[in-house]
Amino acid sequence: MTTQKGSIGVTTENIFPVIKKFLYSDHEIFLRELVSNAIDATQKLKTLSSFGEFKGELGEMRVKVTIDKEAGTLTVSDHGIGMTADDIEKYINQIAFSGAEEFLEKYKDNANAIIGHFGLGFYSAFMVAKKVEIVSLSYKEGAEPVRWTCDGSPEYTMEKTEKESRGTDIILHIDDENKKFLEQNEIDALLKKYCRFLPVPVVSGFEQEWKDGKYVDTDRLKVINATEPAWIKKPSELTDEDYRNFYRELYPGQEDPLFWIHLNVDYPFNLTGILFFPKIKNNFEVTRNRIQLYCNQVYVTDSVEGVVPEFMMLLQGVIDSPDIPLNVSRSYLQADTAVKKISGYITKKVASRLDEIFRNDRNDFENKWDDIKIFIEYGMLTDQKFCDAAMKFTLLKDTEKKSYTLEEYRTLIEGSQTDKDGNVVYLYTTDPVAQYTYIKAATDKGYNVLLMDGQLDSHFIGMLETKLEKSRFVRVDSDVVDNLIPKADKKDVNLTSDQRDMLTEMFRSQIPHVEKAEFLVSFEALDASANPILITQNEYMRRMKDMAAMQPGMSFYGELPDSYNLIVNTESPVIKRIIEAADSNLMPQLKPIFDEITRNNAEAENVRKTATDEKLSDEQNAAISLLDEQTAHQRAEEKRIATDYAAGQPLVKQSIDLALLANGLLRGQQLNEFIRRSVALL
Repeated sequence: MTTQKGSIGVTTENIFPVIKKFLYSDHEIFLRELVSNAIDATQKLKTLSSFGEFKGELGEMRVKVTIDKEAGTLTVSDHGIGMTADDIEKYINQIAFSGAEEFLEKYKDNANAIIGHFGLGFYSAFMVAKKVEIVSLSYKEGAEPVRWTCDGSPEYTMEKTEKESRGTDIILHIDDENKKFLEQNEIDALLKKYCRFLPVPVVSGFEQEWKDGKYVDTDRLKVINATEPAWIKKPSELTDEDYRNFYRELYPGQEDPLFWIHLNVDYPFNLTGILFFPKIKNNFEVTRNRIQLYCNQVYVTDSVEGVVPEFMMLLQGVIDSPDIPLNVSRSYLQADTAVKKISGYITKKVASRLDEIFRNDRNDFENKWDDIKIFIEYGMLTDQKFCDAAMKFTLLKDTEKKSYTLEEYRTLIEGSQTDKDGNVVYLYTTDPVAQYTYIKAATDKGYNVLLMDGQLDSHFIGMLETKLEKSRFVRVDSDVVDNLIPKADKKDVNLTSDQRDMLTEMFRSQIPHVEKAEFLVSFEALDASANPILITQNEYMRRMKDMAAMQPGMSFYGELPDSYNLIVNTESPVIKRIIEAADSNLMPQLKPIFDEITRNNAEAENVRKTATDEKLSDEQNAAISLLDEQTAHQRAEEKRIATDYAAGQPLVKQSIDLALLANGLLRGQQLNEFIRRSVALL
């Protein structure tokens, strides 16, 4: 052939800047693309040979990556199908045409291993090279070797050359900005990253051995990849130890996985892979980049958002599919219908596998529950289809460490824990040590208490309330035990309004300062054997604060003080003694104040009734303001007298401190004073 010059057939002369800046996000991708093309050419020749269309000797079928630092070149060589001048004109000079797509169409039933999705892969070479040469000899009889040269502009040169062996050499003259790609260590790292499981041996550099106190090269070429990774084999061909060894290869130094799921589907898309359930530590964090995405054993990315549901970011392993579109933006990847189908399949497969493990060996599943609980809860919270499937094998664990499915647990408690409105009440604790007193009161009453101390449990509880009919979850310390599951109307508290006011001021004045906490004093006629004072926490506000800790958008709730109810048990013998003493010693001082407050309120109400069209005159407003001022003065006097009296009543302070102590709210100086007072009372 004569030397041929021409322009690459593209619609714009700006193709190279586009390739350099936008087509690939990472320059190092060039090596993946070129090696993949070399693998492609090798696989094509194997296919032709199997069809009898190539009758020559295949020889050593491998891909070689060579560095020549002096010449400043990096060469990717294969012993595959090779190209004629016409092939180069068709597949290289006409960018829009994909040779792999045409080949796949012709041999679609037997060419599954051919990488056909890499599109403009060859042109990624220009991201790192100032000049690229192709030296190729086709497998076809009588073919002449050809050399193609291009310096990164649309102009190219193609001419006859010399080449003894079949195949293709891609020679990159590395530009000044990318000299690091002439370092063997750098190339080794990239080949290990992108090519470690390719189906054809890839060699680069030489194996080393220890000699005279240092590592030196031998004359043996270094093979980079394992050509038959575990995920391309059938599950029946693999032992448990094979899976564990593969996991150790992927994630050296980590604990063995709990179990794994082998994916293998060929309709309506092709997908293979192995997903591992690692031991997840208690500090919940969705760690990205744990699952590796491959396309026909070529590493693509470890950013698999969209390919797998978000909750599966907690898993590790490999997914391999030729049906996932490559070299496109992530937003397009997520919107692709094939990707959505793949994501849905993986969800279904994982749920099915978990259900299978649960049914086949429930005891083993229960033993592993604490390790996989966070994964399952996260999945149920973020993926509706997974949630529906997981309702069958999700477990609840009670304070006795017994495990139940959702159906089993409802059957267990609905007889005793259904309230007067027909709601099944699920009692739970988040801290069995701190909330022991409340758990004991509930279990003594015949109730069962769930242990919900996981980091996602506050969200999980809310989700379960929407899924389980006529059900509600109540933390065991959110109210007194008689109110947790109301069976009938509550017993009336036998106190006059004056007694309530007097006792409220007495108890409120003796509550020590607890940082970021507010207390509301209330009165309940509980069992006489119950504690004199109990402290509960508002269920709704506490849940909001728990969620705020994990969701920045709810930080408003996180800033609010903790809201506690200080419940005075009027049936307790201790409280009865306090009330009797206060009636005798304090009420005579407060009675005139209460009477004056009552008169002031009545007089203010009479003034309001005389208003015309509900509008007060200036005189009427002044009269009400004066009465309100007098009432405020009386309230302040009431508070002063009640506070002074309560300060001299050790039983009041002792009862409050006992309740605070039971809830872990008594600390520092207040705790020390409690101990001293306890000794004195003894």
